[in-house]
Order: sequence, then C-alpha cells, then structure tokens
Amino acid sequence: MGKASRTKVESTRREKIAAQRAAERRAEQRRRILLASGAVVVVLAIVLTFVIIKLNSKSPSGPSSASNGPTGSALTAVIDKTTSVPTSTTDAVGKGGFTGQIQTITGNPTPLTSGGKPEMVYMGAEYCPYCGVTRWAMIVALSRFGTFSGLHTVHSSSTDVYPNTPSWSFYKSTYTSKYLTFTPVELQSNIPDPSNNPPYTNLQTPTAAQQALLAKYDTAPYTSQAGAVPFVDLGNKYLMIGTPFIPSVLAGLSWATIANDLHNPNSAVAQAVDGTANYFTAAICKMTGNQPASACTSTVQSLESQL
Repeated sequence: MGKASRTKVESTRREKIAAQRAAERRAEQRRRILLASGAVVVVLAIVLTFVIIKLNSKSPSGPSSASNGPTGSALTAVIDKTTSVPTSTTDAVGKGGFTGQIQTITGNPTPLTSGGKPEMVYMGAEYCPYCGVTRWAMIVALSRFGTFSGLHTVHSSSTDVYPNTPSWSFYKSTYTSKYLTFTPVELQSNIPDPSNNPPYTNLQTPTAAQQALLAKYDTAPYTSQAGAVPFVDLGNKYLMIGTPFIPSVLAGLSWATIANDLHNPNSAVAQAVDGTANYFTAAICKMTGNQPASACTSTVQSLESQL
C-alpha cells in the first residue's frame, strides 16, 4: 500500500473514531437530560400529590367546620347526653356555679307569648363565647320541658376572647313543647367576613318585634353594654343578658367530655352549666305555673325567689 493510501486510511479511521466519540458524547448528554427531566417529573408528581392531599383534607363546608365538633353517630350520642341530664343530678347541683343574673322586668309589661304559650326568645351569635356557654345551659333546661331537633355543634370564634369555646348552634333547629315556645335567633356565624360588623357572616335577621325587644331591654338599666349578646327574654317577665359563667370552664374540652360531665354533679362543668340551667328552669317554671312537676322540682322552686 502506498503512502497516500495509508494516509487516507488513517484519516478515515480517525474520523470514524471522532464520530463515534461524538456520538457517545451526544448519547451521554441525552442520558443526563433524560435523568434530569425524570427527576423534575418525580418532584412535580410529589408536590402535586401533597397539594391534592391538602385540598382533599379540607372540609367543603367552610374554613371553620373542620373543628366544629362531632357528626353522625358521635353527634347523636352527644345530643342524647346533653338533653337527658337527670333531675337527680341537677337537684344535686342546685345553684351551682351560676354567676350571672336573671332579672325581673319592671313596669308590668305585656306578656310575651306565641301560640297561646309563654315565649322564650334568645338572640346570640355563633362566634360569641358567652352565647356558647349559655346555649349549653338553655339546652339542658329546655329539654326538661320539650324536645329539640336539628341541633348541631359549633365553636366560638378562634380570634375572640375564650377562643374555640365548644358549643351548639340553634340555627335551623326546632323545639317542640306543650308548655312554652322557644324562639332562637343566631345573628352571625363563626366564619369571618371582614366587611361585616361584627366581622362574621350573617345567619338570621331579627323580626321587627324582636328588634323592638332588643331596643327596649338590651340597654340600661338592665345592662351597661347596650346591644350585648346573649340576650334572653323569658316571656317579658325575666331577662338574662351577658354570660352566666366564665367560658374558660369549658376550655380545651371536647363536646363528648362536656356532655358526660353534665351528669357528674361534682364536676366543674355540671356546677357551671347545670347550675345555670336550674335558674333558667326556675324562670320558666314561674311562667308555666310550676308545670310540669318533673321539671319544677322543690330545688328549682327554691331558686324562684332568687330571680
């Protein structure tokens, strides 16, 4: 083979080697790109999975509903416990830890009635911790005269004093009794709405007659804070405005724990809630002529003179 031929073969061999190495470099680059792309895909998949889990973990009914208490059979059990506190327990509690005041309305006003029966009007709000503790006592008391349906649990505002006080809502509930009519008005929810005053979403609007009650009695001399809630008018004979006891009694407790404690007269919960319920019961018994006897026990009647 001549020198020219050998030079040509050597040149071709070097070109082939260079081309092979270039191909190997391109292959390595593609492999690295694919690996990097795959890693990005994996990371995106992981992030997407966490986002989906977080979204699915949120309750569809609103920002506060996740901690608004039990549902289903657990709710039924708590309702049964709360509405069935025996008179042996409430009588043992007596006046208990009630630190509020049920006042007699002066001036001999026209009796407040509905359907031929004395009417008890409650106005409050779900965000309000003082309303929250009052509802527990009203449910215990009113369950001695009739039957609730449609009750559901709720907590007070997480940004107000005594945050997340466990309680109930009367919104969309009904009450049936042969002795009295109970008319609840929940003014606002516990769901924030900065455009409102107070800054929570509206639930119910008082009727003109209910507004008139607030304007007439939710002011001096019955309260030093006009427009305060809770506001409870019992037949235009008695008023309970403001908190019946300090909400911290219920702080950190579950609805089930509170419902169970209502049946233990020595518990702090029973002393506060059942004690308040006894005063509500005494006021109602004054309106019903101490009927029924199962509710208007001698212990309750002994409290009537303290109203």
